[in-house]
Amino acid sequence: MRIVKSGRRRLAAAGAAALVTGALVTGCGPHAHAGRVGKVQRVEPGFGGEEFSSALSFRYVGDSGVNETMNQQLEIVNVAAESLVPVLSFQAVDRNDHVLPQVKVSTVYGSDRGNLAVPYGGTIDILRFSGPRMHDVADVRVTVRSVAAARINAGPHEVTTQALDRHGREISKFERFSAVRLTNEDDFPVAVRIAYILWDQPPKGVTQQAAEVTPIGGLTRVPAHGSAVVRVTGKEAVAAVARNSDGPAVSLKAYNSQ
Repeated sequence: MRIVKSGRRRLAAAGAAALVTGALVTGCGPHAHAGRVGKVQRVEPGFGGEEFSSALSFRYVGDSGVNETMNQQLEIVNVAAESLVPVLSFQAVDRNDHVLPQVKVSTVYGSDRGNLAVPYGGTIDILRFSGPRMHDVADVRVTVRSVAAARINAGPHEVTTQALDRHGREISKFERFSAVRLTNEDDFPVAVRIAYILWDQPPKGVTQQAAEVTPIGGLTRVPAHGSAVVRVTGKEAVAAVARNSDGPAVSLKAYNSQ
């Protein structure tokens, strides 16, 4: 996320669209028209959730060009009437649509391991790149490994987070907080996880990577039109908050899960 405290705006890198047709799609290069259908390839044996696969479509946005928005977003659209949990895999490609085999693609919210519930309408995940030529990634090819109906319905509205000190007072996410208050504005209860994200500070023209992702608490139920408080516990979470507090670029995000 573009959370550099100075509010400095970075140059936008063009995003590209990739729509699902069947189960496997390719990204459209950085200069392609949004919505172009990718080349369909054979679905691997054992693919699950065929009845849901056509309900999903994807769009990769490296940098939206809008200040204070996260880079390397995978926009996931779901037109099914129910919440879905996909398991995805990715191939990074350069601006010439050549695969970058040495670049590993992973995610912040877990759409590559069945950890992200996608509500009707859709949601986002954040991609992470590592390995040689990671800064040459212009788009991704998305493979849907499986799709299942979510056990817990995901809400269409983002569950908001508010950092709290040890006395329960509201403080900035840039400070050393002791708890997180989650607020759900939907008409039904939802289940979410919290990711505390440290962003790198790349040079101009390079997209921002999630350098470190730390879970805060576990799966948390948030009541309809209500709130829940999650304490910062465990050595990893406590150390991450202590280490990264007062830093220039952190996010505190809740995402639908199960």
